[in-house]
Parts: sequence; structure tokens; C-alpha cells
Amino acid sequence: MRYLVTHLRPMKIISRYCQENMDKNLAIFRILDANLDRAREGLRVVEEWCRLGLENSDWAEKCKQMRQEIAYWHTSELRMARDTPNDPGIQISHPQEEKRETINQLLQANLCRVQEALRVLEEYGKLYDGNMGTACKKIRYQVYTLESELLQNYRYQKLKQSPLYLVTSSRENFLKIVESALQGGLTLLQYREKKIDDIVRLEMAQKLCELCHQYDALFIVNDRVDIALAVNADGVHLGQQDIPIALARRILGPNKIIGRSTTNPQEMEKAIAEKADYIGVGPVYATPTKPDKKAAGLDYVKYAAETSSIPWFAIGGIDETNMTEVIASGATQVALVRAIMEADDPQKTTQKLLKILTVK
Repeated sequence: MRYLVTHLRPMKIISRYCQENMDKNLAIFRILDANLDRAREGLRVVEEWCRLGLENSDWAEKCKQMRQEIAYWHTSELRMARDTPNDPGIQISHPQEEKRETINQLLQANLCRVQEALRVLEEYGKLYDGNMGTACKKIRYQVYTLESELLQNYRYQKLKQSPLYLVTSSRENFLKIVESALQGGLTLLQYREKKIDDIVRLEMAQKLCELCHQYDALFIVNDRVDIALAVNADGVHLGQQDIPIALARRILGPNKIIGRSTTNPQEMEKAIAEKADYIGVGPVYATPTKPDKKAAGLDYVKYAAETSSIPWFAIGGIDETNMTEVIASGATQVALVRAIMEADDPQKTTQKLLKILTVK
């Protein structure tokens, strides 16, 4: 009897140890299976937009290649561990997962999903096969690059498709005016403020950035690259006396928008050579916003229409009374300040200006 007790006890310990290890392996297999599915599904969502929405075969091919590389690791051994009915995670949801208002939100959500899944695969894959962890790490960085390219493309396309560009000025009910314009269909806003303390300017920039993104509009900061960086703005607009475009690009990164003010053909050519994403063309008319600037006139607008190889916005003293002649001179995109910031009803004024700009 003593012999049986002496020898059975180690056997029970060994059995329990084996069972515990089997349970651990099963859990790891389930984690890998779930995240392999998640990564592949997210990439397929992005791939479909690249293929059919953007009609970009290069990006679609990148997504397909990454999906196939991930699929290589999705073995039958891992699939066999799946236990969907008893997975507590399928009951967990969040309101943000149930709503997508724009293509950009859809792409961002799925790219983040892929990145998170690949990080999990990288770590748990080390317990399964060291090569799997290494492969998933490599793919994760490829997804980061794709995300930057898609985000840059989204911003640039949004810029090109925005006929109206509001540049702000100090007013009472400032945020209310801006939101009213956004409700009227504005998709491009520049925050311009010269006379307040930096801490106040920073706080306002953050509020404006959040407000613009809530309405799926681009948010640009005038002059201040540091503030644009701090609030994660979509870009910065630089005057002729501001820092070089190349330096702003180095600070903000490759996927942000950088604009430059120009007042004559020479400044235009220089801005294009320095790889600005867009330029301001003006001031078309004399304006109190730029009291020291002589009006460039409609001739410069006509020159831009014939010459500029990048998006450009006619700016300076433009409102409902003269917009038609600016358009007749070749402008398809217009930036303005007072016409909206001083309007009795910014929402209706924005709608009216957009109608003038978009009627063919």
C-alpha cells in the first residue's frame, strides 16, 4: 500500500502538470487563431477600398500579399483550437465599433485592428514558433507604412475636393461660428490667430481640431508648426517669412499638408519647387486682414489657373459680391475670412458660397 501511495503521487503530479501545459497551449493556440483571423479580416476590408474605392492596384496588392503571409501561419492546428461558442470576447462590444461615419474612420479602425492583432501575434507567436513572431513584427511595420500612405492620400484628396477654405479671425462666439460653417458643409479650416498667448492658442487649436474631425473636415494651423504638431492637426500653412517647407515637413512628417502663401509668379514657382501641397494665391483684392499687402489682382488668379501644378486657393477680399468674377478668372477653390466669420448666419452663408463654387 505504501508502495502504491509513494508511486501514485508523482504520477498525479506529472498528470496535473501535463494537463496544465495542455491548457496553456490550448489558450495560446486560441489567442493566435483569433488574432490571425482579426488581422486577415481587417486587411481584407482595407484591401477592398484600395482596389475598388481608390482603384490603386499597388496598395491592393500590398494588402493581399500581407494577408497571404499571415495566412501561412494559420495552420489547422490553430484552427482546431477555436471554441467560438465559449469565447467570452464575442459578447464584448463598444458603441464606437457599431458606427462608421466616413471612409477614413472605417480605414483607421481596421488598420488599428490589424496593428493590434499583429502585436499580439508577435508576442504569443514567440511561444509557438519564433519565426512567427519575427514575421508578424515585419508585417506590422508594413501596415504602419501603408497607414501613412493612405492617410496622406486621404488628406490630399480631401484638400483637392474642398472648394471652400475658411481662415478664421477673432470673434465672439468663435467656436459657434466655426461649427455653424462646418454644419453648412465646410471641409477645410485654417486657424489663424496672431495676438493671444500661446497657451490660449494651443487650447483653442485643440478644440478646433477635435471639432473639425468630428465633422470630417481638415484642420490646418497658420504659421505655428509646433502647435500643429502638438494637436495633431492635418497640416500647417506658412507665410513667405515662415520656416522652410522642408523643415516643416521634417517636423510634421511626410503625411501632413503644408501650404504656402504666394503673391506673385516667382513665389508660386518657388513654393512648387519646394514641394508645397497647395498654395494661396492673392490677395486678389485689398483686405484689412492683410493691410500691408498690395492686391495681386485677377491677373495672378488667371496665371495660377494656367500654370499651377498643385492645388491653389484664391484668397483676399473675396465674398459673395465678387466671387463670380474670381471663378470666371479660373479659380475653382477659394479661401476667405470675413465673408463667413462676420456673417449673420455662417451656416447659410457657407451653403450659399459652396453652391456658387460647385455650380457648373
